[in-house]
Amino acid sequence: MNIIELMDANAAKYPEKIALCNMDTAFTFREVRKKSEEAAACFQALGIQKGSPVAIMSQNSFDFVFSFFGILKAGGVAVPVNHKLTAVEVDYILENSGASLFLFDGSLAKVALGLSGEIRKISLDTLTQDLPFLKDLMDKAPVFAPVPIRDEDRAEILYTSGTTGKPKGCVHTHQSVVSAGITGAKAIGLTETDIMLIAMPIWHSSPLNNWFMGITYAGGASVLLREYHPLHFLEAIEKKACTAYFGAPISYLMPLQMIPHFSKFNLSSMRAWIYGGGPIAPETVKKLTQAYQSDRFYQVYGMTEAGPTGTVLYPEDHLEHAGSIGNKALPGAQIKVMKNDTAPAGTGETGEIWLKADSMMKEYLGNPGATTDAFHDGWYRTGDMARVEEGGFLFIVDRIKDMIVTGGENVYSKEVEDRIMEHPAIAEAAVIGAAHAEWGETVCAVIVLAKDADLTAEALAEFLAQRLAKYKIPRKFHFVTELPHTPSGKIMKYKLREELSHV
Repeated sequence: MNIIELMDANAAKYPEKIALCNMDTAFTFREVRKKSEEAAACFQALGIQKGSPVAIMSQNSFDFVFSFFGILKAGGVAVPVNHKLTAVEVDYILENSGASLFLFDGSLAKVALGLSGEIRKISLDTLTQDLPFLKDLMDKAPVFAPVPIRDEDRAEILYTSGTTGKPKGCVHTHQSVVSAGITGAKAIGLTETDIMLIAMPIWHSSPLNNWFMGITYAGGASVLLREYHPLHFLEAIEKKACTAYFGAPISYLMPLQMIPHFSKFNLSSMRAWIYGGGPIAPETVKKLTQAYQSDRFYQVYGMTEAGPTGTVLYPEDHLEHAGSIGNKALPGAQIKVMKNDTAPAGTGETGEIWLKADSMMKEYLGNPGATTDAFHDGWYRTGDMARVEEGGFLFIVDRIKDMIVTGGENVYSKEVEDRIMEHPAIAEAAVIGAAHAEWGETVCAVIVLAKDADLTAEALAEFLAQRLAKYKIPRKFHFVTELPHTPSGKIMKYKLREELSHV
């Protein structure tokens, strides 16, 4: 099944059922199909045809959904763009993807107007200077001409976050996107009665492919929040009787920290609290279970390259194995942990996570070398190092590229970062390897102090001496005012390595 067949089937099965809403407005499945076909006709009139990439940069909105489906109905390929990117970063994605049309949220007009390339631009929801406005174009568009879509046709180009260099475009087919949706739906048992809250940016791979497509596959409804806010998050759950939500761990903690009357909200409709992007510590799991009055928390782990698909830690395993990414692959996926190309890691050992999935990308766009390097005998090598514990439960310890080998000993940067962050004077830390003539590498920490805090390298080393083996303690400490981040918040360690190589 492809995405268009899925959407059209829902419009036939549930024509008057709510498919999409925010706090004020709702659209049925039939209306979503109609709006999407109007957008598709508009894009066809602008020359979009089978295989044409169309970039779309927007916060969570009806226009994103109508445009996303419209691009696909016209035979095009959707290129979702992070709405936090600068014009220079967007220029790279537009050039790399070969996009011939750029759709943007009116609030992002400054970025759209700052693009250097010659590309046709359309504002989605606000009049912007003399640029075309989608609604006006849709009103004048000719009748939509259906395009034959095959399951193996390209549907999306999703860009990685670029923590190790330039972002790479992951090419996904209609079949892989639908598979990612089926994975999400089966993982938590979504049905047509469910109501999924979409508060994380919908252009991210998991909100878009696992949860928006998952609830669409199930025939349920999506509630869109334009952007996450802890109060609006709680209000949406209560007023729309949401039953499922996916978010980063911080999105669960912020309401507890910022909303004094948190306990007065009725969240009893929720049956699946899903989080990803990082594990939650055991003490935090207990705190959330008590505060949200629910033991229905799911930890999911996956990669953009895989749809995303990976593993799940189910609610019944949370208290005993919190911090783990689970011991089971999600539906439609297989997983193994490898010490090297031929030997799997056993209990108590560490290795690289390898994945197979129905939702796996077809390739890295225009980068056959990187595509070849990413796979081994059909398995995708994630680059994530995990420790295997009793019962097969996996605990992420580092990225392979971030592991430091000093004097023949492996040092996992995440472990050192976790210990550093236990010091109350530290706001943020990154640990990298610095070249050393005798040891190969030496451990180096880049530190951002908390506001008004005072801490010396000697005092921090003494603090760590009680928490880490001597060879793991950084030999060099660099105190900085900020760390370089990707627009999605990940630390760009390659930039730190470049900067410190000149120190």
